[in-house]
Amino acid sequence: MAADIAVGTTQRFGMPMGNGGPHAAYLATRDEFKRSMPGRLVGVSVDAHGAPAYRLALQTREQHIRREKATSNICTAQVLPAVVASMYAVYHGPEGLQRIARRVASYTAVLAAGLKQLGAAVIDGAAFDTVCVATGAKTEAVLQAARDAGMNLRRASADSVGITLDETTTREDLTALWTLFAAGQPLPDFAAFEAGIKPLIPLSMARSSAFLTHPVFHRYRSETEMLRYLRGRPTRIWRSTAR
Repeated sequence: MAADIAVGTTQRFGMPMGNGGPHAAYLATRDEFKRSMPGRLVGVSVDAHGAPAYRLALQTREQHIRREKATSNICTAQVLPAVVASMYAVYHGPEGLQRIARRVASYTAVLAAGLKQLGAAVIDGAAFDTVCVATGAKTEAVLQAARDAGMNLRRASADSVGITLDETTTREDLTALWTLFAAGQPLPDFAAFEAGIKPLIPLSMARSSAFLTHPVFHRYRSETEMLRYLRGRPTRIWRSTAR
């Protein structure tokens, strides 16, 4: 997309929701900007035995060296979320992640369609897991009703709310959300959506290239296999380092 820098968050990618975080973040940049990146760059090299090895390729400017030109940040806490997110990808693999994503996208489209049936002013646009509804002067009333029902909606603006779904969302959750906007109207029938519904993701944004192609993302599909991988991998890394 011709961007110089891309930055984002894995959101809840294997991490439980925790008041907005923490989540693993990622950042990519064109080669000419790499020396201005915070943190450190690790590159792939080879060790004395010719085996693949990782080494620190570029260290950031630290505050204690040149404070006025420092680019370092406090990023140590990102390690655990990054490991959790990566192991989530190892366990589910590309097929599992696509299955989860399709379900989330489908439920989001069902939610939006149901809200429109109830007369809610759904703000149209591309959507994966979040629907925005124009609520006008009723914004605070909708948010309070949601809190009373045990749901935490987002105040997107003074006159709109955001509703975000995830892989734990159920039909009962959608029914509860519809109830907030029904005002006594009959709720949408799930049977109308059994044949499927078109996601709100534009085809132009659909990924066509392969991802997670390394064998490690295709090997472990049971809890037992995953536990053995998690417990055994550090030992192998230590032995490789010892050589």
